[in-house]
Amino acid sequence: MQFAKVGNVAFLFNKQLPITRSASIARCYVPLICGHIDAMFASVRRMTTAASPAVVIRIPKRMQERIENIKQVQSKRTNKLPTVKAGRLLIKSKNPQLNQSVGYTLGKFEQPVLSSKGWKSKEALGDYFTINSIQSAPPFIVTHKGEDNDTAGHKTFECFHICPELVETLQSLNIIHPTTVQMQTIPKILKRHNILCAAETGSGKTLAYLLPIIHKLQAEKRLETFTDAERRIQAVVIVPSRELAEQVTSVARSIGQRFGLVVKAVGGGRGVGNIKATFSHSQPDVLVATPGALLKALWKKFVSLSELNFLVIDEADTMFDASFAGMLEKILSHTQVASRLSETVGFTRKAQLVVVGATFPGGVGEILSKVTDLGSMVVVKSQMLHHLMPHVKQTFLRVNGADKILELHQALKKAEQEHKGVLLFCNSASTVNWLGYTLEEMGVCHMRLQGEMPAAMREGIFRNFQRGNVDVLICTDIASRGLDTQRVGLIVNYDFPESHTDYIHRAGRVGRAGCSGGGEVLSFVTHRWDVELVQKIETAARRRTSLPGMESEIKNPSHKTDLSIE
Repeated sequence: MQFAKVGNVAFLFNKQLPITRSASIARCYVPLICGHIDAMFASVRRMTTAASPAVVIRIPKRMQERIENIKQVQSKRTNKLPTVKAGRLLIKSKNPQLNQSVGYTLGKFEQPVLSSKGWKSKEALGDYFTINSIQSAPPFIVTHKGEDNDTAGHKTFECFHICPELVETLQSLNIIHPTTVQMQTIPKILKRHNILCAAETGSGKTLAYLLPIIHKLQAEKRLETFTDAERRIQAVVIVPSRELAEQVTSVARSIGQRFGLVVKAVGGGRGVGNIKATFSHSQPDVLVATPGALLKALWKKFVSLSELNFLVIDEADTMFDASFAGMLEKILSHTQVASRLSETVGFTRKAQLVVVGATFPGGVGEILSKVTDLGSMVVVKSQMLHHLMPHVKQTFLRVNGADKILELHQALKKAEQEHKGVLLFCNSASTVNWLGYTLEEMGVCHMRLQGEMPAAMREGIFRNFQRGNVDVLICTDIASRGLDTQRVGLIVNYDFPESHTDYIHRAGRVGRAGCSGGGEVLSFVTHRWDVELVQKIETAARRRTSLPGMESEIKNPSHKTDLSIE
């Protein structure tokens, strides 16, 4: 009879007090649960006499586990360490309790409480958080440590012992001090090493490989004289887009024109006739080309890479992607790449290989191993590679799709008042066109750039934007790779990017070397499938680590590695 009563009490308790994992319910029911259990034991004790047999009380194991879980959740909430200390905020949330100070460091096993935790629910609409900029200068700019110290912050390009005319040309372009990636990469290229340079966007990688190439070519030009008919291509730079080809060509001409070096570009969207006309009069010293156009020129024998001294593969994450990898392998089959330093000198010398990028896919090593010894490549890797840039303010707004236009209009009005150039990123050409029509109705002057446009039209559009003829450019990810956007102060992800790599490249259009300020990134988070990527970005920001899943993208099979970029 006593055991039956205990069982009834347990049954009624289990039925009338359903236990939930919700924290709010936990706070209400944990005292009641404990109270009912205590009352049950007290009732049994009163019914039990000294002569009575021992009473066994059985509580279902599932109920015990649920009670214990609720107690643990309640304990964590009451004992949670504050993440806000005196000083600047690293993370500023709509809910002040989720703010995180710059001075607070998460423990190794401490799980961060994310502002975006519940963003898959519609109840989160209107929520936001901001990753604040915590330093004024980009991490790739060497800062002065003191007036009396001979530190890298005082060094100029003269420290590389390049020709004085080249230094004067750089000074005339207001390029005085090398960045950290240039400090590490230029000497190694001058020493004829094969290089794999991995550094964050906007850190000056283009000049890091162009400067030593121009220096070497001008030195050889002084020793040997060729007529235009005898000139052969000595350096090839392969880039993924026509816009980037024109940009790299412009930089190469600006520093090589003084030495009489001929630089030409050949890009996609041109027929065989136009490609032939590029090489009809003479061969250039430096050729900047897209893979498709270069292959056409090779097949038609308009060019020869037999006497190549330098081969540069820029924007490696795109060039080694499946869409370009096949063409890149065919181009490499037309070249002879050096595997040892001794092969880069003499009459039968082979080409020195330089691979540059901000992110690297897994197929880099597989393709390069077919043309050179991977062990001969020196890897220059930035310590901030795949990290969020600490000098760029980044805001994430959970918003309904129908409200994005209103939020965008407010952001554009603020940017106009601050005289900032704006890049609006969309995930498709159709969205670019639709958004363009919408902004026209709102009276916003803008231009559009997307991959379905003819190549010649795209080239003119981006040039007009760079010149400041218009302040707003609506574009797809075609504008996120390599293009120099020093006048841009605001990036708007109207459509949230689909991958970490796309986010890094988009955000890298602001805060570049030579920019006056860090800039801002505003991202609209509309879809449930965007939230997971947002949470990974927020976690990386709170932990101050690289974005997850990207640490292993640079393969180092027995490479010599230089990790001294800070």
